[in-house]
Amino acid sequence: MLVTSDGKRVLPESDEFFVTLGRLAPDREPIDFAVRDLGFVKIEVFDHSIAVIELHPRNVDRRALLATERRIAELGAKLFLIKYLDDARQSHIASSAEEAIVRLRALRAPPETAAATERFRVEPQDYTRLLRNSDDPFCRLSRKWCESFGEFDATVLRFAAEQSLVACLSIVGVAKRDTDPVFRFLGDALFPWLGWDGRNRLVGRKTEAFPDSDYGAWISGFHRSVAACGEPRFDRIIAQVRVAPGEEGTYLVRNERLLLPWRSASGETFVSGVFRRFGDGPSAAESP
Repeated sequence: MLVTSDGKRVLPESDEFFVTLGRLAPDREPIDFAVRDLGFVKIEVFDHSIAVIELHPRNVDRRALLATERRIAELGAKLFLIKYLDDARQSHIASSAEEAIVRLRALRAPPETAAATERFRVEPQDYTRLLRNSDDPFCRLSRKWCESFGEFDATVLRFAAEQSLVACLSIVGVAKRDTDPVFRFLGDALFPWLGWDGRNRLVGRKTEAFPDSDYGAWISGFHRSVAACGEPRFDRIIAQVRVAPGEEGTYLVRNERLLLPWRSASGETFVSGVFRRFGDGPSAAESP
């Protein structure tokens, strides 16, 4: 059984399930897609005694979680295996329905609103809602990622150009988990406080190579995380970035950011990022 993002129960492969997905699902693995990207919860029961619950905590809606809790209480199972995505695939075993419910609630803790320092904040956004807005170029790029099964090729840049996203596009290569991410491509509209020369000097260098090394280290962590778990990330970021070492002037960054992980022929994981400004705050360099 599946629990939809709005708390309804549907059977896999049923007409109701595919009507709920609409045109969002790829041709293969629609159930995995619904759980991973649309906030569905998958529930399987074996021998009337073991229940397996699978979800993506960052995307699951409160309504889906409440419906799942009700279903767990009804099952009468003796053992519960909760499978979920964090930085990597994780699992937890609960010996009672009560323990399973407590664990599910803990997994869906309030979203992170701050990270690294007081100068940098990240606010996770509703990726499910993004996917349902077919007029949004970010949504179209996400669908391209789904339809390509995360395989990067020349059509990705061509598609980004068709959606007018190249200027705000970055591509970061992550060779393996314990190596530093490296900039492979930077659009002309990114990091305006660096200027044309400063931005181009970053290509081929580690993401920590900003004049503001704290900011570089902060964004590196997100790219490592996305590369490791293989899952998209949609956030708002607010940052006061120092324009040069030892200077007091800062640039206010207020962006929505979508990160997508791609498998590449080189063996690196390419993490694409697209950015757009939100809010009415100043866009020029300013003093704190």
